[in-house]
Amino acid sequence: MTDIQPPAAVHAATLTLDTHVDIPWPETPDPRGETNRCVDFPKMRAGGLRAVVFAAYLPQGPRTPEGHAAAARRCEAMLRAIRATAGGEDRRIVSRAAELETLRESGKFGVMLAVENGYGMGEDLSRLALWRGLGACYVTLTHNGHNLLADSAIPRPDLGDGPVLHGGLSSLGREAVAEMNALGLLVDVSHVAKSAMLQAVEISRAPVVATHACVRALRDHPRNLDDTQMDALRASGGLMQITAVPGFLRGPGPDGKVRARVADIADHVDYAVQRIGIAHVGLSSDFDGGGGVEGWMSAADSANLTAELLRRGYDAEAVGLLWSGNFLRVMRAAEAVSAAG
Repeated sequence: MTDIQPPAAVHAATLTLDTHVDIPWPETPDPRGETNRCVDFPKMRAGGLRAVVFAAYLPQGPRTPEGHAAAARRCEAMLRAIRATAGGEDRRIVSRAAELETLRESGKFGVMLAVENGYGMGEDLSRLALWRGLGACYVTLTHNGHNLLADSAIPRPDLGDGPVLHGGLSSLGREAVAEMNALGLLVDVSHVAKSAMLQAVEISRAPVVATHACVRALRDHPRNLDDTQMDALRASGGLMQITAVPGFLRGPGPDGKVRARVADIADHVDYAVQRIGIAHVGLSSDFDGGGGVEGWMSAADSANLTAELLRRGYDAEAVGLLWSGNFLRVMRAAEAVSAAG
């Protein structure tokens, strides 16, 4: 069904949300002005991007008390740094679905927070409540490399990883999922081994989300979700956010280089929508963390993705679901589970 409205009008009327953007660290240019970051507030304004999830990315390190303590310090410093520049006349910190919804009419920009890699939790479940209190809306269970919570889709032999550490989620990881449910924190299964991802989907009382992943049937990469994983997300009410990382979208060409375009993102969206339904598919960039394709290299280019989706036959309602409506649904579900106790 083709929307008859001009793409620019549809984009302007859509609550656009990019659910995964890294921040440079430790040198973090102030996003309130023009920067060399892919996402800052001037670029969001230029591209009509209304809200963004800035993630505190924690590289995996040694699974030791000292490593966990250092990661925790980094995590909390990053979350506070995001908060320090997020408030203002034209922007606000958002940590609940209702707050995100108010952006539709307010004209303000929304800044959401997340933690990428549960490594910073160590063995201390109370850190999850601290992160939630600082505004985090989701925690990615792992990054590259196994941690105390779960096996990773990409082990780190340089850190002593074998192919498997726990066989999926550890017992601590299962406790962490339960605690995240209790706090209203979304469980992000990006970067997580297939075994751990399927176990998280099974035990979580709230829908889980893969905030930045692509379709393995189109690009055979260990970070992408296969049909079994996608079906599990659909069955549990979960969500996968197709992301703009070139290597997740397509393989290298004859010259060994990967050249991806906005059309490649739309190809993955098409496959996912046909496989699991539009209610379980969304969008993210992974900007400043490896994301960026021809036509969507920064927040300033965000309207190009809307235009491509409309060209493919998605109408304004479908575009709204992909950009933010489906993420709002899983946020509400997680909040309801938390409120129910």
